[in-house]
Amino acid sequence: MAHRPKRTFRQRAADSSDSDGAEESPAEPGAPREVAAPGSAEEGPPSGGGRAPVAGRPHRVRGPRGRGRVWASSRRAKEAAPRENEGLGVQSDAGKKGESRVFDMSTDEEDEIHHSSESKDDQGLSSDSSSSLGEKELSSTVKIPDAAFIQAARRKRELARAQDDYISLDVEHTSTISGMKKESEDDPKSEPDDHEKRIPFTLKPQTFRQRMAEESISRSEETSEESQEDEKQDIWERQQMRKAVKIIEERDIDFSYGSGSSKVKKFDTSISFTPVNLEIIKKQLNTRLTLLQETHRSHLREYEKYVQDVKSSKNTIQNLESSSNQALNCKFYKSMKIYVENLIDCLNEKIINIQEIESSMHALLLKQAMTFMKRRQDELKHESTYLQQLSRKDETSTSGNLALDEKTQWILEEIESRRTKRRQARMLSGNCNHQEGTSSDDELPSAEMIDFQKSQGDILQKQKKVFEDVHDDFCNIQNILLKFQQWREKFPDSYYEAFISLCIPKLLNPLIRVQLIDWNPLKLDSTGLKEMPWFKSVEEFMDSSVEDSKKESSSDKKILSTIIHKTIIPRLTDFVEFLWDPLSTSQTTSLITHCRVILEEHSICENEVSKSKQDLLKSIVSRMKKAVEDDVFIPLYPKSAVENKTSPYSKFQERQFWSGLKLFHNILLWNGLLTDDTLQELGLGKLLNRYLIIALLNATPGPDVVKKCNQIAACLPEKWFENSTMRTSIPQLENFIQFLLQSAHKLSRSEFRNKVEEIILILVKIKALNQAESFIGEHHLDHLKSLIKKD
Repeated sequence: MAHRPKRTFRQRAADSSDSDGAEESPAEPGAPREVAAPGSAEEGPPSGGGRAPVAGRPHRVRGPRGRGRVWASSRRAKEAAPRENEGLGVQSDAGKKGESRVFDMSTDEEDEIHHSSESKDDQGLSSDSSSSLGEKELSSTVKIPDAAFIQAARRKRELARAQDDYISLDVEHTSTISGMKKESEDDPKSEPDDHEKRIPFTLKPQTFRQRMAEESISRSEETSEESQEDEKQDIWERQQMRKAVKIIEERDIDFSYGSGSSKVKKFDTSISFTPVNLEIIKKQLNTRLTLLQETHRSHLREYEKYVQDVKSSKNTIQNLESSSNQALNCKFYKSMKIYVENLIDCLNEKIINIQEIESSMHALLLKQAMTFMKRRQDELKHESTYLQQLSRKDETSTSGNLALDEKTQWILEEIESRRTKRRQARMLSGNCNHQEGTSSDDELPSAEMIDFQKSQGDILQKQKKVFEDVHDDFCNIQNILLKFQQWREKFPDSYYEAFISLCIPKLLNPLIRVQLIDWNPLKLDSTGLKEMPWFKSVEEFMDSSVEDSKKESSSDKKILSTIIHKTIIPRLTDFVEFLWDPLSTSQTTSLITHCRVILEEHSICENEVSKSKQDLLKSIVSRMKKAVEDDVFIPLYPKSAVENKTSPYSKFQERQFWSGLKLFHNILLWNGLLTDDTLQELGLGKLLNRYLIIALLNATPGPDVVKKCNQIAACLPEKWFENSTMRTSIPQLENFIQFLLQSAHKLSRSEFRNKVEEIILILVKIKALNQAESFIGEHHLDHLKSLIKKD
């Protein structure tokens, strides 16, 4: 079987020498096949595998290209008689031996050929398969000959075989013989037996058609590669054509069978497809483009509608928010919630840094305070030891120098150097009434002072950087209070119901502590609380509070007191416990000033707050007790040693007495802040009666003793003696009163008699009137009675 030649759109030229001018017509599977027009046709021998072209086709219709092809049967020819008779016309041409037999082929047979050719695809249709398919279709309409007729036909065939070596396919027979032969060939029972088959022993001579088939095979083999490329091109072109003109890929052929006949519906060859050109394609593309544009415009209209709906919804939301009080309330509360949360987060993040800076400043001040305290105690110890050694040396021998170690010698020199500088400073200032021993002695060497100032400056730089990366709304107290003031003005009910007056002190605590890092209440030049920025801001906030309800307004009035008791008092307590020196009059005076502002002007009657106040007062009392026990030391020397006012014993004793008297004065300065019982116990019981009176008793009565007694009486608070009905003084002054009476007795018999009047005045001042009258009457000092009556 020869290979099928390559399919292209090019039409092959018909062979002019061949009378039937065959042409191949490729077709799509399932598409209409070519139908031969009436006429004669030549057929080549079936052997050799060549294709038998169909002759005598003046006109043919080309359908869509495909794999299947229609080939004419080698044993059939065109129909010679009309179809209505439903018989087989026979036309014989005996004079032309070797001519092809013409067989009348009906439309039904051609359709079967078409289907047969599709099932074979790339192989040529053999004449036997075509005839068998055709006979099956004609079996219902063709008259089947009887057995006698079949035997006669078989005998004729045997005679023809006897005359020639083979039966030429070109010999024409009558339609009856051809039809009988076709039926016999299609019917497997009519086939000759094996012993009847003719076995060829020589090659049959090739006909012209076979030679052409062989040439076409060779050409197809040479162009196999090219055919594959052309086939791909054909597939692509078909796809593009389908897309452009939307040709239906397949058309099914419906076969309708009648009740009395087996006639198949014939494909109408007169129907032609609509011609396809660029105009048609362009028109369809324009139509498609128009549809897409209309769809796009409809989508645009929908999009614009949606955009307008969104804008309208937003405007409606804004209008509702602006017109609805509930929406305004919700918006405000939401903003306040976010603000407070951010403020708390900020403060929580900064509080650690604030605590570190506070600790650094506290450690620096504590180091300085401990330096002064330790130096004073060391100097007192070394100076006392030196005088004791000196007194023992004086008792044993008056000759020779006292050997001192280098440390003691250096300390004594350092003490005297500082005292000399203070005397010079007092002389320049004109303060000539100063007593030795009343100085605070808190000078530092220049090198230590530079180091202290440098460290303090570094800490203050860190203080400035704490909130440098924070917006003013979260670190400025005035801005923070302004937020809550707006809340109080807009929604006062919810403001007071939320107990904001209790929350504000906690929120402001870290911010106030930052401002208090540089605040030292022990310095006279320290900034007062009322001058601080936070104090003024809180006062303004309280003054602007709504006066609708006394209860509500009073809650805001407690904000400042709460801040003071929660923030300021704990800081003051730390200063008192660790940094305050009760022997320093300047520190005590400054501390008392701040404490009076805090404890008197801004006190509230709540248990929790009073507890902080009590803690502060307990710290003050505890620190003064410790000072009395640790820092008061008045040595007692023989009168012979202290009679000489220039002796080191006398000078040391005088300094220590005035130092104790200074502490006595500082303790009594707390009058009004501490209870009278506490002050009397500390000042009178532990300091006056235990140290000062003993030192006075050891002294020689004279102007110096009277001066010291006057200083003691001047330190006593006048409030203790305001009762006009008092005739006797307070019990803790009984020892002091007895010492005054003894001194007055001695002075009345000495050259310093005029000093007795000063002692009587002291007794009158401390309300020891009965003792004064008794002394005047006993010594007949009638001129002094007027002093008692004047009082």
